[in-house]
Amino acid sequence: MRPKLAVSLNASTEEMRQRLMPITRKYHLKELMEACKAYPLRPWEKLTFEYVLLKDVNDTDADARRVVKLLANLNAKLNLIALNPGPEIPYQAPGPERVASFQQIVRRSLPCFIRQPRGLDIYAACGQLSLKSSAPAAACTTPASCCRAPGASNRR
Repeated sequence: MRPKLAVSLNASTEEMRQRLMPITRKYHLKELMEACKAYPLRPWEKLTFEYVLLKDVNDTDADARRVVKLLANLNAKLNLIALNPGPEIPYQAPGPERVASFQQIVRRSLPCFIRQPRGLDIYAACGQLSLKSSAPAAACTTPASCCRAPGASNRR
């Protein structure tokens, strides 16, 4: 069985991506896109990109259009994830209308799906498990950990 690749995109510009995901200071968006273009896919496969939507941060129509432009030359699909809110997460989730608007723009050019959260009521949704740890320093402070593909491990 061949593993499936899911790429955490989470921003439509280099600057915003570095702010949201500090590891990207080492791995730039241009290099990521070049690596994705070179990734060997079978004819029926698509690269999966994950995009955590943060209210008033990376969820505008302009962001959606930039994401389309970034992924235009790839055989790709995009999973949208409205942020799973929690008491120690410094961002908010956008409203359903904003998520739907983002999806509609992207869907004009490539497959785009809204991932449904599970476990929100007990802070067990994607990206929230570390919030219940006894060590506050391990708590999630960036949306990068909210971008695990279905069935993927939460280990870093």
